[in-house]
Amino acid sequence: MFPPCSNCELFKVVSCELQATLPCTASQVKQVKRHGSYKDTASNWPTTLRGGSWFAKPSLLNTPLGALATRRSVRDHHIRRRANAYVQRRCESHHLSSAHLHMKLPNVLPVLALGLLTFLFACGGGSTSDSAPPPPPPSTPTFTGVLMHHNDQSTTGQNTNETVLTPANVNQTLFGKLFSYPLDGAAYAQPLYISNVQIFGGTHNVVYVATEHDSVYAFDADGGATTPFWSVNFTNASAGITTVPYTDLGGGLGPIVPEVGITGTPVIGPKSGTLFVVAMTKENGSYVHKLHALDITNGKERSGSPVVIQASVAGTGSGGSGGQIAFQSLYQLQRAGLLLLNGTVYIAFASFDDKGPYHGWILGYDASSLKQVTVWNDTPNGQKGGIWLSGASLSADSAGNIFAIVGNGTFDANTGGLDYGDSFVKLTPQGNSLTVSDYFTPFDQQSLAANDEDVGSAGFTLLPDQTGPVAHLGVSAGKSGKIYLLDRENLGKFQLVSDSQIVQSIPTALGSAANDNDYSTAAYWQGNIYFIGNGDVIKQFQLSNGQLSMGPIAQGTHQYGYPGGNMSVSSNGSSGGIVWSLEAGGINILHAYDATDVSKELYNSNQAGARDKFGAAIRFTVPTVINGKVYVAGKTELAIFGLL
Repeated sequence: MFPPCSNCELFKVVSCELQATLPCTASQVKQVKRHGSYKDTASNWPTTLRGGSWFAKPSLLNTPLGALATRRSVRDHHIRRRANAYVQRRCESHHLSSAHLHMKLPNVLPVLALGLLTFLFACGGGSTSDSAPPPPPPSTPTFTGVLMHHNDQSTTGQNTNETVLTPANVNQTLFGKLFSYPLDGAAYAQPLYISNVQIFGGTHNVVYVATEHDSVYAFDADGGATTPFWSVNFTNASAGITTVPYTDLGGGLGPIVPEVGITGTPVIGPKSGTLFVVAMTKENGSYVHKLHALDITNGKERSGSPVVIQASVAGTGSGGSGGQIAFQSLYQLQRAGLLLLNGTVYIAFASFDDKGPYHGWILGYDASSLKQVTVWNDTPNGQKGGIWLSGASLSADSAGNIFAIVGNGTFDANTGGLDYGDSFVKLTPQGNSLTVSDYFTPFDQQSLAANDEDVGSAGFTLLPDQTGPVAHLGVSAGKSGKIYLLDRENLGKFQLVSDSQIVQSIPTALGSAANDNDYSTAAYWQGNIYFIGNGDVIKQFQLSNGQLSMGPIAQGTHQYGYPGGNMSVSSNGSSGGIVWSLEAGGINILHAYDATDVSKELYNSNQAGARDKFGAAIRFTVPTVINGKVYVAGKTELAIFGLL
């Protein structure tokens, strides 16, 4: 119970009981002490006094609410009692399990009456009849599902709430392609998924797909409709707004052909139900990136959306002028998945195949206003340094630190400079800036840069807290095929000769090609780390006491071509684990492996002949696995797999 309130202004609903504190006169208290209740002669409402607070019985509400609100002769505490009864009755009749309502009623009666009417209408009431008002609007939901690239802010790639798909039923007999939706362009972004969306007059599971034709689709995730719930396209040919032809940058914007539109995976706000996506367009000869904020229920732009992406920082590096480095859309590829962290949308940029005077950028926008709140450039006094991660998103820990891996570029941070080419960086948001609070750069950075063997070819996977000597670990591998296991609280910075200052490194662990041996972001499940290198088989490493096994504890037999594979993991808690991967490079196969032993392939989409073909796969892309289905977005269609 709440203590008595002397000013009569507290209304609170808790567990479906509304307590209204009212002024207690001496005579009223005397009546209660003598008879156990007090009868208000003006309103004919029996009430009881509990803990110093009056409670009106809602069953005795018999005066029309509209009439009540306009009876100026009624004392203000009578109106409070009627509001008490009204809300309590509404709460009980509609079985509201957790309502929290604070309401202050002024002591001036005319304002009080107006406030009451406003309150009643806000609750779905306002009727002047004796009939029960309609139910109040539902509380704002929290949307659940796969809301970002690789499933979570740690980029583990795991969904541990999969109860339908198991190693026992994922096989060519029971599992296969169910249906597909056509797309107007290639989908380099991972499909996103939300359960139980109120959309088009019903409740549906929805899968969201973005394409290089600058389109976003919302499809029925269960195949209940043949057309999308909604789709939007950000081009307008009549106004001179198109996607960007891949030929517009000397020799092509490769490897994205034939057009560039939306490349990075969007992110969805679980509270606001907003899908944030970056689209590139060519507008009357100019090149533009825009951040769009779309309502997930109808595809409409939120207030303030879209916003043109522009930025500049102080610096003397490539493409600068007058001591400033300006963001140039033509040279900047938005490849990495978007990150939504503590109310800010973070967007990373790299290059189109190392063309032009580009830099690595991270830009932050307020998720509510879309106002730009932070800008960081990783080579302001140098060149290159793209943050592309083979499509993975920036990762973030529970303390709000952001982790990025920078590709080939100028490095001088070890001598007090501001350039972080070929480095792991830990960025801490401080006000409207991102501060490098720690970093790690391999000892052979110069060689990596000279041979295009950058460490930034995959995302940085943050591992669950460990019981060994280092609690907070992160793992990744670069193009050289070397695995790096780092202490997130002490990344190690830079030292000559070796990387002995970090937790662990495993050279030549991945890939079998002459170069470019890894584009695979590590997936994690139950102490296991999974990679698929270029020209390599799937490999399973074990994490124990803060160290990785120096070699795989299990590996597959099927050799992937270029560029290897990226993975998702599904399980029902600690059991039923399955590792899913897509094989692109013209092969176009969906694979499923037993997560406890990846030498056991459970299924691949070639096993059933033509039945499970899904068109052309996109390199670096990740399957989305949730609620008994697997979503594969490719060059021409979104294919959905599940139990047959």
